[in-house]
Amino acid sequence: MTRASQTSQDVDLSQMRSLVAFTRARLGTEGRSPFGSSVVETLTGRLVMRRLNGVRQENDPSSHAEVRALRAACKRLKRTSLAGHTLYTTCEPCPMCMSMALWSGIDRVVFGATIDDASRHCSQIHVPAEEIASRSDMDCVVTGPVARAECVALFEDPRMAAAMALWRRSRPKRTASDVRGRPAR
Repeated sequence: MTRASQTSQDVDLSQMRSLVAFTRARLGTEGRSPFGSSVVETLTGRLVMRRLNGVRQENDPSSHAEVRALRAACKRLKRTSLAGHTLYTTCEPCPMCMSMALWSGIDRVVFGATIDDASRHCSQIHVPAEEIASRSDMDCVVTGPVARAECVALFEDPRMAAAMALWRRSRPKRTASDVRGRPAR
């Protein structure tokens, strides 16, 4: 491992742990969510924006932490391009969020928990972020999982138990015939 890659891994771990601490500190609030995201300047590590998932609070199914952080960062910087920035997120971005990251021109996406980790607690679309990135003609490096156990612990925190139970109850019941060609889980 080169010194540069070790430094990059150290920076990613530090940024992710900072995001985990931010997200964990809000688990006791009404807007609690294990999904947190931050946008930082890639070269300096300067924080531009942090956001949590706001789907329930905003009654908006697109109000994922990544989308909220990317939108707010663009507004703060007064531009549509986030080239020169990295998106850190406590969970691997869903296809919508990864697409938003690509459209924003962000350099890198670094995630903690995987889509499979999250699917044990709430509904997910099982398409890896790396696959979305590889199918586009936009450059974006996807790295993860980073601090996976710490990010998974956000889902398992006792303060999330009621929210996760609600999410599981609202999850549509599906059979194999409901999902074309996909076996039942």
